[in-house]
Amino acid sequence: MLSAGALRAHLLAARLAGPVATSREQSLRSYRLFAARDPRVLIGLDPEWTWKQPDLIALMADKCGVSGDPRHTSGHDVIDPERTLAALDAFAERLQVAARNRSPVLLGTGHPHRLLGFYAALADALSAAGCAVLTPAQGSCVDITTRFGLRTHNLDYVQGVALVREPGAQATGCATGAHSHSPLPVRLALAAAAEAGGPLPELVIGDHGWVCGAGQLGFDTIGFGDTDDPALFVGEAEGRVSVAVPLDDAVRSAYYRPLTRYVLNRACLSQ
Repeated sequence: MLSAGALRAHLLAARLAGPVATSREQSLRSYRLFAARDPRVLIGLDPEWTWKQPDLIALMADKCGVSGDPRHTSGHDVIDPERTLAALDAFAERLQVAARNRSPVLLGTGHPHRLLGFYAALADALSAAGCAVLTPAQGSCVDITTRFGLRTHNLDYVQGVALVREPGAQATGCATGAHSHSPLPVRLALAAAAEAGGPLPELVIGDHGWVCGAGQLGFDTIGFGDTDDPALFVGEAEGRVSVAVPLDDAVRSAYYRPLTRYVLNRACLSQ
């Protein structure tokens, strides 16, 4: 079993925590946009409270360990590994509850090239524990605004994990998918599940719009967030996201494997 100390060392060595690739400039820009309620950064969340940039800096310092000094405006951002470990423990606890209750679950990612393997392992373990891993609206089209304008994407599932593909991408079932922050795919999936008469997920697991979009609709959600993803941590602060784990969400996919082992062990789901 991977110890907390060993995982802490891995988090720092792989730059999942500690000084991360996300720049302070990038994070501050996200906080400014969030304060202005830019949908690109809200990613499905409709905040109840008024969040100004200083409020967001203070929140992210508390939740992630970034610098709380507004005068710190450049360089690499920092994630406190102790906060990551504590959040991973809470994440695992919620998985354990879902497994114990055999809850239907929905998993989705906007980072398929990085995080698909992590979520697929969770889907496999939860399925083995008796949870229904839901795949509503598979093959449906969803229009997502990108930096190139409005583009039609297809909703697909790989090893039980939802992702979106751009037109002309490889055939269904392949691991390739598009990077996306949009909450529209999870809204589509949840609407399709409801229209089919259920079941609806009792837990949604993922990142970006999958977490915030589902949380905004009242679903229990857990997921990963980087220092430039304030929406997940605002959602947690306002009670619409159950667990937001601070870490770099764009390192090599292999670097998440120790997190998989740690979380599954903590949740008593190791196979």
